[in-house]
Amino acid sequence: MSGSYDESASATEETTDSFWEVGNYKRTVKRIDDGHRLCNDLMNCVHERAKIEKSYAQQLTDWSKRWRQLIEKGPQYGSLEKAWAAIMTEADKVSELHQEVKNSLLNDDFEKVKNWQKDAYHKQIMGGFKEAKEAEDGFRKAQKPWAKKLKELETAKKAYHLACKEEKLAMTREANSKADQSNTPEQQKKLQDKVEKCKQDVQKTQEKYEKVLDELNKCTPQYIESMEQVFEQCQQFEEKRLNFLKEMLLDIKRHLNLAESSSYANVYRELEQTIRMSDAQEDLRWFRSTSGPGMPMNWPQFEEWNPDLTHTITRKEKQKKGEGAALSNAGSAGDAGAQAGERGSVSSHDRGQTYSAEWSDDEGSNSFNASEANGGANPFDEESAGKGVRVRALYDYDGQEQDELSFKAVN
Repeated sequence: MSGSYDESASATEETTDSFWEVGNYKRTVKRIDDGHRLCNDLMNCVHERAKIEKSYAQQLTDWSKRWRQLIEKGPQYGSLEKAWAAIMTEADKVSELHQEVKNSLLNDDFEKVKNWQKDAYHKQIMGGFKEAKEAEDGFRKAQKPWAKKLKELETAKKAYHLACKEEKLAMTREANSKADQSNTPEQQKKLQDKVEKCKQDVQKTQEKYEKVLDELNKCTPQYIESMEQVFEQCQQFEEKRLNFLKEMLLDIKRHLNLAESSSYANVYRELEQTIRMSDAQEDLRWFRSTSGPGMPMNWPQFEEWNPDLTHTITRKEKQKKGEGAALSNAGSAGDAGAQAGERGSVSSHDRGQTYSAEWSDDEGSNSFNASEANGGANPFDEESAGKGVRVRALYDYDGQEQDELSFKAVN
């Protein structure tokens, strides 16, 4: 053994990242704390998505309301207007569905995770979770005997390696002393004794090292069994969390996936039906009948003179306008002509002259204007009548009333 000892190897202790190393079970314990935090993360994730669904639903509603008003007030008409408006109906219905998604995420998924987390993890007064504390105690108890023997083994190993080192140094000094002629036999003997003592120490520490290693190996199976038992309990706890979260993710997927919703499919089935029901030819016929050549028209036609339209001057009117019977009749004829002109055209004939009341953009083309026809420019008002103005009859007239004059036209 002494001849095979490597000093450089003794300086470095090999360590691994294995679960079986002392203290490495803490990663399993930490997983319990991580599981609680991951529940919080999932709830936050769901809550943020619910806010997005709510915002999208509101945006669809706002968009639908604005564009529905624009379409209704716009120039589009007929069945295509209904088809276009159906897009707004789609938005309203999809908005409702996304609102339902938001409600499902918060009322179902969020609450389920929250309640499961509350039932699975129990906080301690001093901090941390009961489940993590139980796992920590279980691992520590299972590892304690083995860790104690391991510590003894490390001590025995260091003693053995140190003895080997001292043996090698003693042997080197003895070999060097033999080549030095100045050393006395006593000095040489002393070095030899040192070598012998070192060999005995190496033998003794090696036996101790091997003994402790044997004891450690004997308690290793029990160590493995106890550690695996605690680890399996942690695995079962983690399995519940993993399975629960898997089911939750499937629930979330079902709530998000509107493609699997019959209501969502119906929205677009109805939208397509409404759009396909639009008929360009029907819309064109409707526009023709309401705004085009198909509209009814009161075409102008010849109208007979209606004596019922003649305006009879009352006594009050005659007193105000004077006693001119010829003028009264002229005014009556003018009124009648004005009324008939509103419905079409009318002509009034006297001897040798025609007065037309046909519609024209040029008022100057009329033989007389409205104010003249209604007596607005009557030269025979009270002031003129009081001065005895002379008048000339244009046609023969027989008085119909007691206070009316009869006269003959003057050539």
